[in-house]
Amino acid sequence: MIISSWNVNSVRARIENIKSYLLKYKPDILMMQEIKTEDVNFPYDDFSSMDYESHVFGQKSYNGVAIISKKKLKNIKIDLIKDKLKQSRIISAEIEHKKKIVQLINIYTPNGNPVDTEKYDYKKNWMDQLIKQLRLLSKRNPNIILAGDFNVIPAAEDVYNVKSFEDDALYRLEIRKKFREMINIGFNDVYRHFNETKEDYTFWDYMRGAWQKNNGMRIDHFLVSNSLIDQVKNININKDPRGREKPSDHTPIEITLS
Repeated sequence: MIISSWNVNSVRARIENIKSYLLKYKPDILMMQEIKTEDVNFPYDDFSSMDYESHVFGQKSYNGVAIISKKKLKNIKIDLIKDKLKQSRIISAEIEHKKKIVQLINIYTPNGNPVDTEKYDYKKNWMDQLIKQLRLLSKRNPNIILAGDFNVIPAAEDVYNVKSFEDDALYRLEIRKKFREMINIGFNDVYRHFNETKEDYTFWDYMRGAWQKNNGMRIDHFLVSNSLIDQVKNININKDPRGREKPSDHTPIEITLS
């Protein structure tokens, strides 16, 4: 089973790119972030014509998350976090895999810049709520796959020029500590599980030729419960969609479960 995560930067603007990706790589499940559309305008028909069911928590023009799946999903939730700004940033679902109920959680963490503003405080509060929920959820079900755009650069090797990001909301020490706190609940950063030191990125800005120069950062992640990590065969950062016409500034990441 292939599960993908992708910040698509507007599902409607990228629909042809997304459909091409689905046709070529055939993920069983795709978790999308920053869909930038209300539920009513989501392209359900495009995905149903490709045998994907859609579950959406949208928002007009900003944010928004969705899960599309070829497999039956149950127990869809959009209220795991009490968001004081009522932004659409988290959706979860359950799937049965090898006689285990696995909870899929798709997140779009706030960016938080500029630091020392209300936006940064919002990010910290949102992450704290997520950590609290993960602790509770892990006690009820030890089989969780958490994926999405975390807006966190975990370490120096996850960004092309760490000195430029030392006081950025994506790399500030207290933000990296919150990411580590999630892992310490009982998760693995799947990319680092398979690649201890390799530098690779999931996001390249549209500006200053970042894609062409490979000036990127790894801010999209899969965290998988310790109980499931042995079932993960590999993880892949699929750069093909980033090099296409009118791409998202992020590219899909994919895990394969045995």
